Amino acid sequence: MRCGIFVRCLFVFLASAWSLPQRAQEAALPVLLQIGGAVSTPLSLTLADLKKMPRKTVPAVNPHNHKTEVYEGVLVEDLLKKAGVPQGEDLRGPALATYLVFEAEDGYRVVFSISELDSGILDSGVIVADTMDGAALAPKQGPLRVVAPHEKRPARWVRMLKTITVMRVPPS
Repeated sequence: MRCGIFVRCLFVFLASAWSLPQRAQEAALPVLLQIGGAVSTPLSLTLADLKKMPRKTVPAVNPHNHKTEVYEGVLVEDLLKKAGVPQGEDLRGPALATYLVFEAEDGYRVVFSISELDSGILDSGVIVADTMDGAALAPKQGPLRVVAPHEKRPARWVRMLKTITVMRVPPS
C-alpha cells in the first residue's frame, strides 16, 4: 500500500517538475512590441501573441536586389483594432487627425496617418512581419519589421520594430 502511494506521489512530483521549465519558458517570453498612446487598450505583445492573431502574407520586391520576398505577419489594422483605435465608420472628423509613430530599437522612427492603415479608406496591406520567405527575420531585420508592400521605396519599412505609438493632432 505504501509503495502505491509513494509511486503516485513520485509521479505527481515528476509531472509537475516536468512542466515547470515549459511554464517558465512561457513566462519568460520577451515582449517584442508595445502599442500605446491614444489607445483604449495598451498592448505588450510577444511573438507568441502575434502568432495567434490572423496572419497576412504579402509579396514585396526588394529594391536592392530586385527579388521578390514573401513576408508574413499581422496587419497593422488588426493590431490597432485590438488596441481599440477607431476604424471603419468610426474613423471620421477629428479621429482622422490621428497618426502613428513606429520606432525601432536603434531609434529610427517613421510616421503613418491612420487613414493609410484603414482598409475602409485604403488597401495598404501594411503588416508587422515576423517571417520572410518562411523563416524568422534575421537579427538585423527583426524580430519584427514593418512592411508596406505598395510603397515604391522601403523607407518606412522599420526593421527591429519595438513600439507603435498612436498620436492625435491636438485641436487648434
